[in-house]
Amino acid sequence: MFKFINFSLKALIIILISILLLIFSAFLYFSSGLPDYKKLSNYQPPISSRVYSKDGKLIAEYALEKRLFVPYESIPNKVINSFLSAEDKNFFNHPGVDAKGILRATIKNTKNMLSDKRLEGASTITQQVAKNFLLTNEISIKRKIKEAILAFRIEKAYSKKRILELYLNQIYLGQGTYGVAAASLEYFDKSIKDLEYDEAALLAALPKAPSRYNPIKDPKEAKFRRDLVLKNLNQNGFINKKQYLELQKKKIKVKRRKIEIVNEANSYTEEVRRIIKDKYGFEKLYTQGLSIKSPLNINFQIEAINALRNGIESYDRRHGWRGPITNKNKDINWKKKLDDFIVDPTLKWKKAEIAEINESFLVLKLEKNQTIKIFKTNLNWAIKGKKNIVDVFDIGDYVFVKKNNNGWALKQYPVVNGGIVVLNPHTGEVKALVGGFSYTSSEFNRVTQAKRQPGSAFKPFVYAAAIENGLSPNSIVLDAPFISEQGIGLKDWKPENYGKKFYGPSTLRKGIEYSRNLMTVRIAKNLGVDKILNLSKQLEIYDEIPELLSVSLGSVETSLLNLTSAYATFVNGGKKINPVLISRIQDRRGKTIFL
Repeated sequence: MFKFINFSLKALIIILISILLLIFSAFLYFSSGLPDYKKLSNYQPPISSRVYSKDGKLIAEYALEKRLFVPYESIPNKVINSFLSAEDKNFFNHPGVDAKGILRATIKNTKNMLSDKRLEGASTITQQVAKNFLLTNEISIKRKIKEAILAFRIEKAYSKKRILELYLNQIYLGQGTYGVAAASLEYFDKSIKDLEYDEAALLAALPKAPSRYNPIKDPKEAKFRRDLVLKNLNQNGFINKKQYLELQKKKIKVKRRKIEIVNEANSYTEEVRRIIKDKYGFEKLYTQGLSIKSPLNINFQIEAINALRNGIESYDRRHGWRGPITNKNKDINWKKKLDDFIVDPTLKWKKAEIAEINESFLVLKLEKNQTIKIFKTNLNWAIKGKKNIVDVFDIGDYVFVKKNNNGWALKQYPVVNGGIVVLNPHTGEVKALVGGFSYTSSEFNRVTQAKRQPGSAFKPFVYAAAIENGLSPNSIVLDAPFISEQGIGLKDWKPENYGKKFYGPSTLRKGIEYSRNLMTVRIAKNLGVDKILNLSKQLEIYDEIPELLSVSLGSVETSLLNLTSAYATFVNGGKKINPVLISRIQDRRGKTIFL
C-alpha cells in the first residue's frame, strides 16, 4: 500500500512538473515575436482635422477615421459604467484576463453548442485593447493566447484608467465613427457629457456588432441590445430598479449630426488641403487632428461664386443652345448618360424630361412625375435664330432646369470656364476663391493651377517700372508704328493698338489710361526688358520669363492668384504682400504650430 501511495505521489509530481513545463514552453513560444506593448504609452489615435472660416464656421473636414479624442477625466461615469456593464464588469478587479468570465463563458458555450446557439466571448477590455492596437482580427486559439499574454503585460505597464481611455477612444461604433465622442455626436448630436443613461447604454451596445445594432438602420435590434445593457447596469448596481424600468420604456431617439459644410468653398478648402499636405504630409493632415483657421469670408465666397457663374452663363448663352443631355427616344444609352452626369448640388439644377412642346411653352417632367412649364420668354436665348420652339427641342429631350424668381429657367453646362479671387490688399488674406464654374465637374483650380496670358493686365507693371526708373506721368512717349526683327527667316513683329490707330506723342498717363500697346512696347524698348522682368520677379508674377518685348503686352502666362497679389502692391503703397489662405494651425492639444 505504501509503495502504491509513494508511486502515485511521484507520478503526480511528475505530471504537475510536466504541465508546468508545458505551460512555460507554451508561454515562451507564444511570447516570442509579440508586438511591443510599450508603444501604447505614446499612442495618439488618428482624429479628424478641420478647416474653419474667419467667423469660426466649419468648412472642411479631413479624416481617415471619424474620431474625437477625449481624455479619461472628461468621460462621464454614465458612459464608463455602461461600457463596463456591456463589456467587462470586473474590469477594475481582474489582472487583464477574467478567469471567472472565462469559466462562465465556457459553461454557457457548452450549453449553446448543444442548443445550436451563437457562442459567446470572454474577452476583457484589456484583451480588446491588445487585439485592436497590437494584433489582428484573426479567429484562432493562437491569437487568443497572444492576446491574453499581452493583456497581462499591458495591465502591469499601464493604469486601468489609461487602458479604458485607449479603449473608449479607439473602438468602432458604426456610421464611420470611432470612439465614444464621435459616436455621441453622430447618433445624438450631443457631447458625451450631456448623454442620458439610455443613450450611453446604446453606445455601449454597439461594439458587439456595430452594423447589426445600428439604431439608424435597425432600431428594433438596437433597442433589444440597449435594454440588455440597461439590465446589466441595474444588476451591477449602477442604476436602481425604478430607473431601469423607466429607461427600458424609452424609445430610441436618434438625432443625426448635421455638419453644415459650405460646399461653395470647395475650391478654397482643396487649396488649403494641398498646402498643408505639402507642408506637413498626408499623415499629419488626416490623422493628427489639426485645427486650421482660414481668412475665408463665407458671404464673400457665395457672392463670388454667384458672380462668376452669372458671368460665365451670360457669355455661354450668347453663343446659343448646344442641345440636350440626351434623348430617351433617340439614344439607346440615354439612362447611362443621364446617370453619369452628376450635377453640382450648389447649382440647384434639376434634370427634366420634355413631355410636351407648345408654341408658347415647354412642359417638362421632374422626378416623382412633378410637371413644370418653361415659357417662351425664358427660352429666347435658346431659340435665337429659329422661329419656333419646336425647331429646337424634341419630345424625350433631357435638359437641366432651375427655379428662380421668374419661374423655371433652362440651363446648360458652359464650355468656357473661369476663376475669381478676392483678397485684402493690405494683409494678403484671401477672402474668397472660386476655382471654376462647378467643383463637381472639374476640381482643377483656375485661380492657382491655371496659367493664362494676362495681356493688358500686365501693362501697369511696365509703367510702374518706368516710373521707378525716372519717368513721370507727364513724360512724353511716341505712339507710332513699331517694328522689331525676330531673326533670320522670321517675320518682323509689328504690334498694333486696338483699332489700329496711332496717336503720336502722348503722355505716360495717357498710355496707361487708354492701354496703348505701341507706347507700352516703346517704353519697354527704351527702358530695357530686364528692368521689367526684375520687377515682375520681385512681385512674384513670374519665376522665369524670356527677354522678349512681347512680355510687356502680357504674352507670358501666369496664375490669377499671382497677378492679383501683385496688383495689391499698388493699393498697399508699394509694399508687397503674400496671399494668405491659412491664418493659423493648431495641433490636437491646442498648441499653435503655424501662425
